[in-house]
Amino acid sequence: MTEGVGPALATLLGGLGLFLLGMELMTDGLRLAAGSALQRILRASTTTRVRALAVGGLVTAVVQSSSAVTVATIGFVNAGLLPLAGALWVLYGANVGTTMTGWLVSLLGFGFKIDALALPLVGVGVAVRLTGAGSRRAALGTALAGFGLLFLGIEMLKHAFDGVASAITLPAGVGWTAVLAQLGVGLALTVLMQSSSASLTVALSAAEAGLISAQGAAAVVIGANIGTTVTAVLAAVRATPNAKRAALAHVAFNVITAGVALALLPWLVQALLQAKQALGWPPLPALTVAMFHTLFNVLGVLLMWPLTPTLTRWLQTRFQAAEEDEARPRHLDPTVLAVPALALDALRHELQRLQGLAVTALRTVLELPALQPAPVAGAPDVAVVQQRLGAARGAAHALQRAVADFVVRLQRAELERASAERLPDLLRVARYAEVAVEQADEAAEALAPWAQPVAGLPLLELGAFGQRARALLELLHTSTGADATALDAALTEAEDAYAVLKAALLRAGAQGQLPLDAMDAWLRAASELRRGLQQITKAARLALARVTAAGGDAAG
Repeated sequence: MTEGVGPALATLLGGLGLFLLGMELMTDGLRLAAGSALQRILRASTTTRVRALAVGGLVTAVVQSSSAVTVATIGFVNAGLLPLAGALWVLYGANVGTTMTGWLVSLLGFGFKIDALALPLVGVGVAVRLTGAGSRRAALGTALAGFGLLFLGIEMLKHAFDGVASAITLPAGVGWTAVLAQLGVGLALTVLMQSSSASLTVALSAAEAGLISAQGAAAVVIGANIGTTVTAVLAAVRATPNAKRAALAHVAFNVITAGVALALLPWLVQALLQAKQALGWPPLPALTVAMFHTLFNVLGVLLMWPLTPTLTRWLQTRFQAAEEDEARPRHLDPTVLAVPALALDALRHELQRLQGLAVTALRTVLELPALQPAPVAGAPDVAVVQQRLGAARGAAHALQRAVADFVVRLQRAELERASAERLPDLLRVARYAEVAVEQADEAAEALAPWAQPVAGLPLLELGAFGQRARALLELLHTSTGADATALDAALTEAEDAYAVLKAALLRAGAQGQLPLDAMDAWLRAASELRRGLQQITKAARLALARVTAAGGDAAG
């Protein structure tokens, strides 16, 4: 190795590390500072494809990481916070927005002494973070410091490539073999560093140092865009069907666009060189690469514009089997943990599923022939009901455990006070719903020896209790906006009916009209159902209270 190359390589590694660290700090800081506003912006953006494209591009340009926005968008889809159709256009917009990195690096990174600005940014950012611990200001300080580190990394990369220019040979030439090798370099760099922006910065620095031609750097950029799809695929490996569909659409966008751009590569680069000369722009190779990056992704949007409706319809037919697994969380995506406000929304969606499972379990018990005051055609037998409830109990336990694990991970994040206060209540909602499913299962077990009502049962009182219980469960099942007063009134009616049924069962047993073992079975079943109704009503009331409080906080 020639003299001076070793220190230059060390500088290259250090600059790359500073760039990646700065990118991560800036992305995390801006994402935490945005909080729930990020979800509101993305959700509002999905009303039209043009708005989704614009917001996806703008958010990525601000956050300076298409991978972060892509993973966040897939996470929001996975958590049920964004619809699939709109999310696809946000992903396309993110690919356009990430081209801002190339413009910043080519115009600022090679235009003036950037470390004169970067060092003060780091100092001010750290000061803001230290003086605003636990607040949104601290997140902004982190982003500011990250921005400074990012540009320090660019400055180091510039010097490093100047030092190793004579010792490193990158794939050169304009033949297809060379172009494919250049594409492979971009793909490998992005997969290894998990950042297409870092790969782009390396390509820009290499082009500016004369290590590679503008066309060669453009091929590296195409490879980097393909490589960034790996992040999206990894984010969707164990995600919901909709999240997998979004990830597959992201892959389709990048692969289709890369294929067309490769086929037109020489002509596109030549056209950009002529356009730059006509506009009187500075003869910086990095600027040509930045222009190509933007043109490349805008071309992708134009290509996908007519194809996406068909692609969306095809995606809706994929990955349907996973929907059938009730025990698998559908909304607790690890991605949203980075934004606590969104993680709480994901938890709320999962808890709604758990509550729905409990309501269904209690209604299933009430379908047992033994709890009907008169024979009902087509009523399920005890064995079928027990099988259903056993599966529901296992699913409820798995979901409750997943909710608890998610809450533990969320507690490690920097939570605002209002968000931290919600966590215990959310855990209680999960536990109440799980207990309600357990009570339903135990009620069915109590009646297992009794396939049908027996002589001496107080059928009138039994029918009244069943009617009141069904009315409460119907309210819980169909009314997402039910108020606490309505729930309390329905529960009181069910408990009054239970008290009347209990007295009638005890009286029938004492007078010898009902066998004592039958009396015990029906008393136990009614008691378990009553407790199950109490637990699911507690869960619903607590969930309603937290949603109301969250709405008040947002309005304030």
